[in-house]
Amino acid sequence: MYELKTLLPQFDIKLPTCMYELKNVSLSADPATSTSSGGCDDTASIAMRQEKLLQQLEALKTQLGKIRADLGVCGKTVQHTTAYQNGGLKEVPLQDIVINGHPNFIPYALLALKNAWRDLYTVNVKTFTHSTMADIGPAAREFEAKLAKVPVNNALPNINVTLIWKNCEHTEMISSPTMYVPIYGEVNVIRYLGRVGPVEYRYEGSPLCNEIDLVLDICYQLLRCSTHKAQVAMVRLLDKRLQQQQYFGGSQMSVADIGVYSSLIRIPAITDKDLTPALLAWRKRAKLVTQI
Repeated sequence: MYELKTLLPQFDIKLPTCMYELKNVSLSADPATSTSSGGCDDTASIAMRQEKLLQQLEALKTQLGKIRADLGVCGKTVQHTTAYQNGGLKEVPLQDIVINGHPNFIPYALLALKNAWRDLYTVNVKTFTHSTMADIGPAAREFEAKLAKVPVNNALPNINVTLIWKNCEHTEMISSPTMYVPIYGEVNVIRYLGRVGPVEYRYEGSPLCNEIDLVLDICYQLLRCSTHKAQVAMVRLLDKRLQQQQYFGGSQMSVADIGVYSSLIRIPAITDKDLTPALLAWRKRAKLVTQI
């Protein structure tokens, strides 16, 4: 074979003198070399330190076991509670949420949910006025008064909501205290609360999950219609989704009904003449629950 020449030139590397020299503690080192450099002594020292640490850890484990026994705490590594009964997911305490809303677009869903969940879940809403609003108007003040009348049961699971009247284009919800990541639209706020609220209103595991989401999507489009004709067309779509059911979620009230009820209140241009007999009968049943 041909002998290849070295591509890199040879350099004389001088080791720095400002660094400590590590001793050889490898167990596979040459005995003769290790003896001369003190490697065996260092290996034995490390083994002794490791054994001492293991003894200390065992003593600490014994002390923790005695503390558990004195306090009556279960000795298992993981203690399963009822918080794990939500499809295997662990529930954690909810962060307080902030909702920015304009007085011209009142989020009636908060009042509807507060009334509908009064025996299941507490939605504690506190209202404030931002400096961008000189006056919130009579409708918003009436809304605040109705919120205050709903009793708060601290014995129930709860979520604290801060509603700030602000000069903003869309209703937006801030769920993270550290990151400003808003959720836009009252319908999407309803979706969020429906996922963290009482089990009876969590629809993701329901066979009607897609149907409820579709109804909420229609509500989202209804609130953004610019003409009365377009609004009536969306109402007709809602009538088709209701069909012969008592509620949009079947035989029981769901977050879809909350979304439709709140949307119809927010659009005064839609009168009883625009609603079908089925929607009028549904509205009477929903009003008994939402009490708006």
